[in-house]
Amino acid sequence: MNLKRLKGQIAVVTGASRGIGRGIALRLAAEGALVAVHYGTRIGAAVETVSAIEAAGGTAFAIGAELDSLDGVELLLQCLDEELIRRTGANQFDILVNNAGIGTSSSLEETSEEEFDRLFAVNVKAPFFLVQQSLGRLRDGGRIINISSGVTRIAYPHIMTYNLTKGALNTFTLHLAQLLGARGITVNAVMPGIIDTEVNASWLHTTDGRKMAEEMSALGRVGKPSDIADIVAFTASSDGRWVTGQMIDATGGSHL
Repeated sequence: MNLKRLKGQIAVVTGASRGIGRGIALRLAAEGALVAVHYGTRIGAAVETVSAIEAAGGTAFAIGAELDSLDGVELLLQCLDEELIRRTGANQFDILVNNAGIGTSSSLEETSEEEFDRLFAVNVKAPFFLVQQSLGRLRDGGRIINISSGVTRIAYPHIMTYNLTKGALNTFTLHLAQLLGARGITVNAVMPGIIDTEVNASWLHTTDGRKMAEEMSALGRVGKPSDIADIVAFTASSDGRWVTGQMIDATGGSHL
């Protein structure tokens, strides 16, 4: 039964045009939230996400900005302000999901300074400054949910720099929770494992790849975006009001 636990609330989901972000946007909208669907360059995919939300009876709008610099963060917030003021008369919102991120296939030896800097810019710098610039916009009692990764628990040294960015996001989560607790704002990180998304399709949709991923999980299957979205919906709702500063393992028990 859909209880519409987020009715009347406004959620901002970065990187929501596809994959885990799209799943989160759909889930929060199903709970009654007005969802700002952020995209970097894939406007068509973002429009499809908004259309899917509206077809299911929800409300959403798309906002575009590349989150590889402070300018991108400021552009996102400028677009968000304009749309929220037009729709609600104010630029306040309730839920921020820092989902946008990029990965790498480069080993420690192969990683260039340029790639290192870009990974940290998108995966760490953007969430940091998006939170910083949103403190006056995020309502008391609100929620910040950072999408981290199971690689902060499981060693995958072949993608070292990516792992470091997610470790930084976990540390950010912990300190933010302490900082913002007096305002009733909870801050948590959700750490997915292998999820069946476009990013993983090239290897996951092979017989050997699928088998390997399934065998990693104690539950014997590959994760879906909805598996992560349901956890985000819980932490975003009043049901998650007493959970803060946590790194929630959402790997399906991988490598236990």
